[in-house]
Amino acid sequence: MIIRQCPPRSIVVRRQRIVLDHAWVMGIVNVTPDSFYAASRCPTPTEVEALVRRLVDEGADVVDVGACSTRPGAEVVSEDEELERLGMALAAVRRVAPEVYVSVDTFRARVAQEAVLGMGADMVNDVGGGDLDPLMWPTMARLQVPYIVMHMRGTPATMQQFTHYGDVVADVVADLRQKLLRLREAGVDNLIADPGFGFAKTLDQNYELLMRLDAFDALDAPLLVGVSRKSMATRLLGIAPHDALPATTALHTAALLQGAHILRVHDVLAAVQARSLVEKMISVSTPDSFIT
Repeated sequence: MIIRQCPPRSIVVRRQRIVLDHAWVMGIVNVTPDSFYAASRCPTPTEVEALVRRLVDEGADVVDVGACSTRPGAEVVSEDEELERLGMALAAVRRVAPEVYVSVDTFRARVAQEAVLGMGADMVNDVGGGDLDPLMWPTMARLQVPYIVMHMRGTPATMQQFTHYGDVVADVVADLRQKLLRLREAGVDNLIADPGFGFAKTLDQNYELLMRLDAFDALDAPLLVGVSRKSMATRLLGIAPHDALPATTALHTAALLQGAHILRVHDVLAAVQARSLVEKMISVSTPDSFIT
């Protein structure tokens, strides 16, 4: 078996530099009525509290709270509605898990700013990578919190019209490299890269990306992989998202073996167990087992 040891990367959270030599597991909390996986939906404070307690008890390093669904065909709610939902959710998170790191899943600069400055969020997860709101990058330069830059073409409503690549891996790496370069020039260097599995990618392209994660080493940034219960598993196997935990765990194991630094997941316990097994594999592997 060929195992690839991920290169060391770090981020600064709450003014502390954290080396991601131990892959993080990010648990998903959706404060929406229409996210694609029903079990992740938490429209009330009680439901948020219950889910966050479970995610943290299972070993989540960070929770990612989203209040505007970005699945194809989803209704795009107003900024005010998104902020209202986030305010409720982040207050609930802090009541039950005040120490856990919190990421806010938003493509809007105003929402990012208010979530960080007024609600205590620790990082921003932007599916648009700055393309959906021109104020996002200047806002991140002011906030100086970790910024997850995801690759996508078009918008969530149009993205599947933009799946034509010369070489999907080379093109996604080049797109992200250019963005990260411009962000660093603008004073934003607390960066995390996300290839954007399922966003403007075909089924085969998703698997090409997964099996060539080593190409993203060129970005010199931590790599986040978000494949949990997505269509790259459900379409291939002909199953629904609620039946996709075994397939998701297989994908997470592959991502960890390929060097992912962060897994964004619905099922924290399964991901934590996969991480422990992969870390054991790495610990007993000989140098000849690694791709460098």
